[in-house]
Amino acid sequence: MTKSNMNRRTFINTTAKASLGLAVVPHFNILKSKPDMYNNIIGHGDFKYKVHKSWGDLDRAVTPVKNCHEMVMDSQGRLIMVGDDTHNNVLIYDKSGKLLDAWGVRYKGGHGLSLWNDGSDDFLFIADTKGGELIKTTTDGKELMIIGHPSLYGAYDKKDKFKPTESAIGPNGDIYIADGYGSQYILQFTKDGEFIRKIGEGNGTGQNQFQTAHGVCIDYRGKGEPTLLITSRASNCFKRFTLDGVYIEQIDLPGAFVCRPVIHNDNLYSGVCWSSEIDYDASRRMETHPTKTSPGSGFVTILDDKGKVVSNPGGTKPKYKKGKLQRMVQEKPIFRHCHDVCVDNDENLYVCQWNANKAYPIKLERV
Repeated sequence: MTKSNMNRRTFINTTAKASLGLAVVPHFNILKSKPDMYNNIIGHGDFKYKVHKSWGDLDRAVTPVKNCHEMVMDSQGRLIMVGDDTHNNVLIYDKSGKLLDAWGVRYKGGHGLSLWNDGSDDFLFIADTKGGELIKTTTDGKELMIIGHPSLYGAYDKKDKFKPTESAIGPNGDIYIADGYGSQYILQFTKDGEFIRKIGEGNGTGQNQFQTAHGVCIDYRGKGEPTLLITSRASNCFKRFTLDGVYIEQIDLPGAFVCRPVIHNDNLYSGVCWSSEIDYDASRRMETHPTKTSPGSGFVTILDDKGKVVSNPGGTKPKYKKGKLQRMVQEKPIFRHCHDVCVDNDENLYVCQWNANKAYPIKLERV
């Protein structure tokens, strides 16, 4: 992230930091992992990486995982991961792979993890798909605010599904929640949890609709106002909106079932949960010709600030014909269902995987 972008993101606001009377989640320290390195070099162009397959491995008897869903880096350079094992939903690593802390015993659907700094302190936002909640916490597990079912705020009917998968925090502290496994809206709240609006028109293939609104982020790149980037995973694309919900554009990624968009400096990174077995035009054929997926696949995709794919670590080399991106698929079976990518200050990547035989995070060292 550039210095100017960091300044815009680390603004000071008046978010209340007092607990709402909720108990502090217990946390504890665990043993150091033993990093390992593969000789594989993956990626394309200027974005190539050495694979450290066992970077995040731990003692499963002490610190087990089911699905390593997402990871962020805090202002101290620590790598914080969320998963859905209630022995320890949150794992905190240093860059060497040593586990510094672990906590979280109630997030059965621990899925999305966003970090926000108010100008002095880091805060986490955990999206729990099974609990149907977005929980704001300190980095040591103290719960500060919970946003529950949107019917409590007049946004949904009680019967409407709400399974939040991700969140993002705007420049004024507004909270955007992606209901990616529920009713397919982006829900905007104030920093204090007051409902503002629904963004989008629910499930579908239309311009303002989403098919698995899996992720959302704030894009500060460029000279204009920041925008929202929203995943439509089953449509193999990201969609860009203004912060108040007006559609701008669609970025097609044929063959790639992308998870959340992650911005670092001028580039966009995303885990590809799996790739497709057939080529298709998502904007025209998705509704009548559902895409066949390749189970167990996955890779990482990297886009530049113009929306062009420049590298696919673990996937096929990006190809364009007459300006149109061709279908991308897994090339090497290094990953299984890449669910998220975290980028550190040295531009190394940390990959979280879903349904990957309880695998811990993998490190990709930039070369």
